Amino acid sequence: MTREREPEVKVEVEAHGATLVARIDAGPLQVFGANLARQLEALVERADTDPDVRAVVLTSTHPTRFISHADVKWLQEGGAQYVARLRSNADADAPPPPPEYVGLDRLHGLFLRMNGAAAVFVAALEGAALGLGAELAWACDLRVMSDRDAFIGQPEVLLGIMPGGGGSQRLTRLVGVHRSLVAILDGKPFTPAQALEIGAVDAVVPKDSVVAKATALADELGKRHKPSIGAIKRSVYFGGSLPLPDGIKLEAKEFLGLDVAEEGQRRMLAYQAETLEKGELPLYVQGGYEEALRAGRTKG
Repeated sequence: MTREREPEVKVEVEAHGATLVARIDAGPLQVFGANLARQLEALVERADTDPDVRAVVLTSTHPTRFISHADVKWLQEGGAQYVARLRSNADADAPPPPPEYVGLDRLHGLFLRMNGAAAVFVAALEGAALGLGAELAWACDLRVMSDRDAFIGQPEVLLGIMPGGGGSQRLTRLVGVHRSLVAILDGKPFTPAQALEIGAVDAVVPKDSVVAKATALADELGKRHKPSIGAIKRSVYFGGSLPLPDGIKLEAKEFLGLDVAEEGQRRMLAYQAETLEKGELPLYVQGGYEEALRAGRTKG
């Protein structure tokens, strides 16, 4: 029997200033498999470490789908291989999979890297996003959705499984426990209007404006100090689910790292100097706050 080949996957990346627009071509069915995960790993690594990259927009080449859902064959075979490894080591934990294998741990690591990366990730949802496609969108920092040809949700219960890429956790943090529970139990996706109303997406716009709106949001937030972006994301994503005293400790660690850094010290000294010069706090000078927001920074 010949082994079915995984569809060829291409992630075409274009730089638009400090924002990368990544268009995902995951084959005619637009499914998320191991090849896509590997290419996204490289993209996230670039976004996190390249000082010239401040934001990433993820979109699709498919006319009506962002990501259909996971490659079910990949999921099924991964589970079967895991059981086989367990049975071959009945008295021990399952041995690790081969280094090149993309399993849950590696997939979770990819999405967690996005959550802690010093870049803003925006999902441009011009079409449907189910299962792992929705989970990729939930792992982004913002989501812009088309007002037609689009829906988003977790249908795994209909296949006798449940979300495995973080959907039960990230959707819950976005929309609350009860809404998340009912949606995942039911398996029915959110329409654009429903998703916007409950905060599952940040904007709903005409289909031909989705990428432009996502890029505009990415450009705007990407103007902020890159190390600050990463520190803020880690504090919110990782600290927000900790007990309050532990979350405060994480925030303090991230704050102090920025507070003593050269850039933070330089900007704060410049702020003090401008205060002395004008006799007023710069953010309270007429038009000062608006100017700082447009530039993404205070003067100096």
